Amino acid sequence: MATWNLWWRFGEADRRRPAVLETLRALDADVIGLQEVWSRDGEDLASGLAAELGMHAVFGASPDASSWTSRLPADADCGIGNAVLARWPVHPLHLEGLCGTGRVLLGTTVDTPVGSWHVQSAHLTSSASGSAVRCEQVRVIARHVVSAPPTDLPPLVLGDFNAEAASDEMRLVEGHLTAPAEPGLVLVNTRRWAADPDEPTWSPANPYVAPSGSPPSRIDHVLVGAGRGSVPLRVGDVALFGDGPASDGVWPSDHHGVVVDLEVADRA
Repeated sequence: MATWNLWWRFGEADRRRPAVLETLRALDADVIGLQEVWSRDGEDLASGLAAELGMHAVFGASPDASSWTSRLPADADCGIGNAVLARWPVHPLHLEGLCGTGRVLLGTTVDTPVGSWHVQSAHLTSSASGSAVRCEQVRVIARHVVSAPPTDLPPLVLGDFNAEAASDEMRLVEGHLTAPAEPGLVLVNTRRWAADPDEPTWSPANPYVAPSGSPPSRIDHVLVGAGRGSVPLRVGDVALFGDGPASDGVWPSDHHGVVVDLEVADRA
C-alpha cells in the first residue's frame, strides 16, 4: 500500500498526468491513498487513474478549494480532495473537513480477500507554524479510527501530514511516545521499518521543491493500528517512490510517495 500527494493542478498538471500514471502502474500497489486530487465537471483524477489501472476508487472533495484556486485562477473551476484506490471494491465511510482549512479526511472500507479494512486518506495543513492546528486535525483522525465500525484488518491511516515524526502532532496521533489522541489508541508509523527512517518525501532534489529553499523533510506517512482487528499484519519493506522523473523526463509530483509492504502475519 502507498500514499502520495499529487500536487493538484500545479506544475503543468496535464503534462504530469502521464508520469503519475506510469509511476503508479510500475508501483502496482494494492491500496493507494492520494491527496491533492483535482476534480472538474463531475470527474476526478483518481477515478480516471483507477480506470486505467484496473482499480476501484473513492474520491472525497474538499468543501473549500479556495486556498488552491486563489493561486491558480486559470483553474478556478477545479475542486480538490483525497482519494483511496484499491485493487478490490472500496466503499466511502466518512468525509470530514479538517478544522476549516480546506483539507479533508476521507475514510473508506476496502473489501480485501482476507477481510474488511478501514483505510483513511488524510491531508493536514501545511503551515510551518501550524502544529497546533495539526494537533486538532489528528484528534479528528483518531476519533474516526475509534468510532468506525470494526474491520478484520487493523485500521490504516496514510497521507500527507505535513509534519515530521518528532513533531507534537505525529507523537499525538501515534500515541506511544506521548498520551494518545484517543484513550488506548496506538497507530504505529511504518517509517520505523525503513532502511532510512528519515529519508525525505519533501526534498530539494525534486525540481518542483528546489526553488522554495525548503529543507528536506519526511512529511508523508503510513500508520497502522496496533492491537486492532482480528487479522494481524506484519510490516515488510518500506520505500519511497516517485522520487525521480518518469520515462519522459517529467517529475510526477512535488512530493515523493511512500510504499509499504504489509503481509498477513501468522496468528499466535
